[in-house]
This record gives sequence, structure tokens and C-alpha cells, in this order.
Amino acid sequence: MTVYKDGMKIRSLLILLLSILTSGFTFAQQTPQSLADAELPSLLTIYKDIHSHPELSGHEERTSAIVAKELRAAGCEVTDHLGKYPRPEFKGYGVVGLMKNGAGPTVLVRTDMDALPVEEQTGLPYASAVTTKNDKGDEVHVMHACGHDAHMSIFVGVVRSLAKLKDQWRGTIVFVGQPAEEALGGARALLNDGLYTRFPKPDFALGFHDNAQMQTGHIGVTEGYTYANVDSVDVTVRGVGGHGAYPHKTKDPIVLSAEMINAWQTIASRENNPIDPIVITVGSIHGGTKHNIIPDEVKMQLTVRTYKADVRDHVLAAIDRIAQGCAAAAGIPADRAPIVNVLKDEFTPATYNNPELTKRLVAVWKKSLGADNVEATDPTMGGEDFSEYSLPDHSIPACDFHIGAVDPAKVAESKKTGVPLPSLHSSKFAPVPEPTIRLGIIGMTTAVLELMKK
Repeated sequence: MTVYKDGMKIRSLLILLLSILTSGFTFAQQTPQSLADAELPSLLTIYKDIHSHPELSGHEERTSAIVAKELRAAGCEVTDHLGKYPRPEFKGYGVVGLMKNGAGPTVLVRTDMDALPVEEQTGLPYASAVTTKNDKGDEVHVMHACGHDAHMSIFVGVVRSLAKLKDQWRGTIVFVGQPAEEALGGARALLNDGLYTRFPKPDFALGFHDNAQMQTGHIGVTEGYTYANVDSVDVTVRGVGGHGAYPHKTKDPIVLSAEMINAWQTIASRENNPIDPIVITVGSIHGGTKHNIIPDEVKMQLTVRTYKADVRDHVLAAIDRIAQGCAAAAGIPADRAPIVNVLKDEFTPATYNNPELTKRLVAVWKKSLGADNVEATDPTMGGEDFSEYSLPDHSIPACDFHIGAVDPAKVAESKKTGVPLPSLHSSKFAPVPEPTIRLGIIGMTTAVLELMKK
């Protein structure tokens, strides 16, 4: 080894560096694609671990700790155990990580963390075998049947990537690990715990969800309404019970309930503008104890789906009006009128993708992924509490996009044979991990870079 005096050594190193810089040599710039490829092996380990250890809504203790650990490792300022729920049995397991990089826009990036009470039947070597007690005390199986395990793995990859790409963006990123999405209350619980007062209020909010019907390698997005308002309605139909052999001496709440169910469907067919979708589904109906007894009451549970606020108001009012009208027509005494209760704490507003923001991101995705890999997807009547982050007036521009999660060969086979693919919440659904996670990282990272570019 040649030994130099300190001055000569420094001079020699400077000459070497200058020769490298002037010789045309360039260092390869890191990209979302290259970083996704580099992070993928470790993210697959995280994915399989989370998949094997799912936790129900409001119980994401282990899961949130993993998310918080990864945020800290990437250099974020982390606050955990966030969330204030109306249900006291729910503990706050929300996580917020702030990544700051000078003055600039504030962008919120959200992942959900909870799993479902489903017994897994995928046959995967890392399949969940977890059982636990739900909030009612019943023993249930638990599974990541909606892909939140993939979401968190993508989320970690995005955090790591943006930490290494600080030369390409400026501002503050608010990374949110949200609990209790499946219970449709986690986002509101975070807002109730000061998400927009204790932390920077975002200029944009971004979310994503894997898609059980879309092939890997594709991103899908909808301009405008993409998920529906979700209302839960309890209806108690009260009658006058008696012997099944003497119906003329009773006021039968079962027959009355059947009339109401049919009449409610005319709200969609005869009271509503056909271009404004609504769904009224009676998901539960219970009444009576024995073949020959007409009961005193019937209880029903409805889910109501709409997009627009005025349509929602009309539909909910019409459900009550029709219930009261049917009861009056059946001669039900006023003191036995139906009770219609809209569960305000269970309301989830419609998710609205800001059209201008969506168009901006679609252009970026087409450039980074190829135009053929970006799909315009149809809106659905499903619910997603990502909507909460844009606030009731949609004053915070938001976009929630889809990530293809299915082997393209299986998508093609399903279209050919007509045999449906396993849906979200199915015991047999699991995303194809590698391409789903990789695309999610690229899609979200490029979106953030577009909104925060220098």
C-alpha cells in the first residue's frame, strides 16, 4: 500500500474525483421503478408476516407496531396509538409519520391495516391460521381477505422510496396507517383525534386499493364518485300479534314488512332520477318464534347506498315515509307505528376523486407505466372511508386508485369461461404479491413526486 502525506493524499483524491466527473461518467439516478425492485425482497417478507398474523378492526396492535417501526426506520417523525371512537372497546391504533423536506405542498398517503373475520382457504404456505374473539365474544377466524396486507407492504415501500428520492420533491408527506377501515370508522376516529389539527392539513390526499378483478401490472381509477355513501338503517315494524289461525284478529307485522320491502324498491324505480344510482338492500329480517304465532314485531336491517347528498336525503326520508304509510294503510295504531332509525355513527360518505387531480395523475401513470396499463374503472356502490380525508365538502382534492392484483392468465380464463374470480372478502382471495406490491409502489411514488416535484 502506498502511503501519502495528508496534503498529497487529499490532492490525489480531488484529482481522481475531477477526472471521473470530466470523463463523462454519471451516477444512475434512482427511480421509483429501481427502488421498487430493490425493496421488493424485504417487502415480501413483511407481507407474508402480516398476512400470517391478521388482526380485526380496532385490535391492530401488532400490525400498527410494524407500520410505526418501518416509518421510524425511514426517518419519519412518528406518532402512534391514535384514534378516538364512539365505541369505547376500540383502542386507538392509528399511526402517523411525518416526512419533511423543506417548504412545499403537504400530501397525505394512507394505508389501511385491519383484517376480516374470515376463515382462509387459499392454500398458501403462509396462510392465516389465526382465531380470536370478536367484539361480541364469539370465536372467529381472521384473514386479510381484502388485501390490506399488500397495502401495508406497498405503503412501506413508498415510504422507503420517497426517503431516498428527497432530491426530487419538496414539502411534507403525512403517512397515515389507518385502523378499522372494515368497521368503517377508522378514518373518522383519526380526524376526531386531531389528524388535521395536531398534524399538517394536507393539500392533497392519496389512497389505493388492490383490485380482485384487475390483472397485475394495471392501475385503474375513476373520475368523480368512485365509492358510495353508506347508511345503515334499523327498522322495527310493530303489529298486533296473535294466533296464526286467526289472522283477522291481528295486525301481521310480517306481511306488513313484506309490503314495505317491495315498496322501498319503487324509490329507485319511480322516485329517483335514473342517472343517480341508489341501492336499498334489506340484509337482515327477523320476526316470530313458531309456525302458528303471528308476532308483535319484525326487525329489519337495511344498507342504503347513494352518491349525491340530496339523493341520500331523499332516499332516507322516503324509507321512513313509505314505512309509515304502509303501516297506516294496514290499520296499525299510531302508538304502534314503525320505528325507523338511521345509524348516524355508521355513516360513511361517498368517495369523490377530484377530476382535475385524477387527470393529472393518469397522465403521469401513463408515462411511467404505459398507456395500455392504466384503466378507467367504473364506480361502485361499495363503501370506503378514505372519503373522510377529503372532508364532507371535498375541499381537499383526493384520489383513491386501484392496483391490479390478479394473474393475467386467471383474468383471461375467467372472461372466457364465465367463472367469477374470488372477490374481495372471499376466503379464497389473495393478491399475487410481487407484481401487486411493485406496481403499487411505483404508482403511489410517482403520484407523490408529481404533486411535490421541485
